[in-house]
Amino acid sequence: MTAAAWEKLLEEHAFRNSSLQAAYFIGPQSNPKPRAARMSGFDADKLNAEFFADGKWKVNLLCNLGYGDPSKLHPRNPRLNFEEAALIL
Repeated sequence: MTAAAWEKLLEEHAFRNSSLQAAYFIGPQSNPKPRAARMSGFDADKLNAEFFADGKWKVNLLCNLGYGDPSKLHPRNPRLNFEEAALIL
């Protein structure tokens, strides 16, 4: 494996693992407080240029953490039950 191919593989694994670490961080914030609000759809290139200009780090996702106004929360949407969402083979 070439050095460039190895570097690409390491970068893919690191990015995937950072997503898992974010999930471990966000999960416990779901109940009761504080709340975590995940964000996507942001301009990652602009954020990287502003905060990580040296290129050592890259943004994966944004997460707001804090206390919201419970009166402004929307009710949770219905979820599929196990039989609707999964098939055991």
